[in-house]
Amino acid sequence: MRNEREMMQLICDFAMHDERIRAVLLNGSRANPEAPKDLFQDYDIVYLVDSVNDFVQDQSWISHFGDILIMQTPDKMDNPHAERFDKFAFLMLFTDGNRIDLTWYQIDQLDRFDHDSQTIVWMDKDGRFGHLPPPSNRDYLPAPPTDVQFYHCCNEFWWVSTYVAKGLWRRQLPYAMRMYEGPVRDMLMRMLTWYIGAATGFQVEPGKEGKYFEQCLEPPKWDAFVRTFADGNYELIWQALFEMGKLFRESAHTVSEHFGYPYPMDEDNRVNDYLQLVYHLPSDAKDMN
Repeated sequence: MRNEREMMQLICDFAMHDERIRAVLLNGSRANPEAPKDLFQDYDIVYLVDSVNDFVQDQSWISHFGDILIMQTPDKMDNPHAERFDKFAFLMLFTDGNRIDLTWYQIDQLDRFDHDSQTIVWMDKDGRFGHLPPPSNRDYLPAPPTDVQFYHCCNEFWWVSTYVAKGLWRRQLPYAMRMYEGPVRDMLMRMLTWYIGAATGFQVEPGKEGKYFEQCLEPPKWDAFVRTFADGNYELIWQALFEMGKLFRESAHTVSEHFGYPYPMDEDNRVNDYLQLVYHLPSDAKDMN
């Protein structure tokens, strides 16, 4: 597997020898000094060029970077009939395990280019970027919720929990799990992000899809979070749902107290009574009495 020095040399040498490429930027976790380093980190690269379409139409350049294991072009997937692009991404996983997410960007559209706080200029042939601040994760720190956002998160969590219960009682496993692992977990993740923010002054990055939760949460909280993951067993899913509700409630109370926002305890109680009712409902029940 090629190391970071070899990959950086490869990426920069290619740009140096092609006059159409005017600048090279590194984004993502490799530009974040606080991100853990490991062999699965992508190289998030932007090439600013005179003509994006030159590199979309003639893709022979790909072989310069190595042998492709699999590749995806999301801009083409989203716009299959487009003939011209101002930006175009090639997501490339190579057979040696390295991955480059390479975005070609039209240089004459630079005024519309929105670089974030995790950006390092690797090459700037025309001096267009001047002096950028040192890279940091400041654009990725969670924002405190408003009172409306807090309530909507609570309401969505408990509302969609009733969908999970319905799917479990009907023994419609795909539906129940889609509701559980979709909207319900999304709200739990959001609340846990605010919980971590309240404990750290919103100066700690929980990471995309909560990838740093284990480092951010107290061990008992993390253990409770782990218990919210169930397999395809209906009884275990019910228990995971109850565990998720308990974890959500506890975390939400902490966030509520931190910001002085009211927690909708009445909705919580009514929904939990409903969940218990459905959980104990016979499979041949004709009504809920």
